[in-house]
Amino acid sequence: MKKFFLLLMLCVITLGGFAQDMKTYQYAQRDTLNLYLDFYTPEAVHDSTICLVYVFGGGFIGGHRDGEWEKAYFKQLVDAGFMVASIDYRLGLKGAKNLGIFNTDPLEKAVYMATEDAILALDYLLKHADELKINKNYIVMTGSSAGAITSLQTDYAMCNGYLNSDILPEDFRLAGVVAYAGAIFSHEGLVKYRNRAPAPTMMFHGMKDNLVSYKGLSLFSVGFFGLDALVKRFVRFDYPYFVRRFEDYGHSIALAGPLTIDDLLWFCRHYIHNKEKIQVDGTYTNLDPATMPPYDYYTPKDLYK
Repeated sequence: MKKFFLLLMLCVITLGGFAQDMKTYQYAQRDTLNLYLDFYTPEAVHDSTICLVYVFGGGFIGGHRDGEWEKAYFKQLVDAGFMVASIDYRLGLKGAKNLGIFNTDPLEKAVYMATEDAILALDYLLKHADELKINKNYIVMTGSSAGAITSLQTDYAMCNGYLNSDILPEDFRLAGVVAYAGAIFSHEGLVKYRNRAPAPTMMFHGMKDNLVSYKGLSLFSVGFFGLDALVKRFVRFDYPYFVRRFEDYGHSIALAGPLTIDDLLWFCRHYIHNKEKIQVDGTYTNLDPATMPPYDYYTPKDLYK
């Protein structure tokens, strides 16, 4: 893992576009915006094929469901046997300024907007599961940065019965959540899964991430809880999880998806197909902070000026 950053950058540089047969569907209209999803299908689809619902990153101010980096990543996923549904969502932090622990309202609004849209996308996929050949028991939410926040928050909303989660079937559960530099927003204190346990959750996070806080930030009842804070809750209540912590990294771990396909396959085999209720926690050290890209050390002040 000492060469992780070099591999990460090589992957980002060399992953190019690809010719992939996919179909685009409009899944909702919100605030006069048409929201679409691109659906990629592997050559062979089985009853055990997992559908990854991917949410792109971009700080809730930018990003695309079909960027060149994303499409190259999807090719890797499809080649590994996954279905992929890459979704749009509303970008609620455009124009936001001075975000911080004393100004969380814009973040809360943006997270909840994206989460509501993700739930609408899930509703669309469930209603069209037969034509898309989706096994409803094998739907996994995944994303990078803002997309990782949205993925974690979607499961949290479903487990606590808030936002528009009541549009989903009562018996529907996500098979898993996979988050690259994600967190959960809460205005009710510590994260609590009140109605049911979370889906098996896989998280990757840089321990020096100051954009999406690795440890979490809180003031009174308002908090934004990253990997370290979430794992403490998962340990306390014996929820299944798989985490990778990167000691010398910041926010660049949001781009680690293409390098962790093997981890993803292992997670799906053990946690989803075999339904093993286990906890795996790994920390990688001895990385060289001098090689980190500038955005690795970004804080909210760098994006929301």
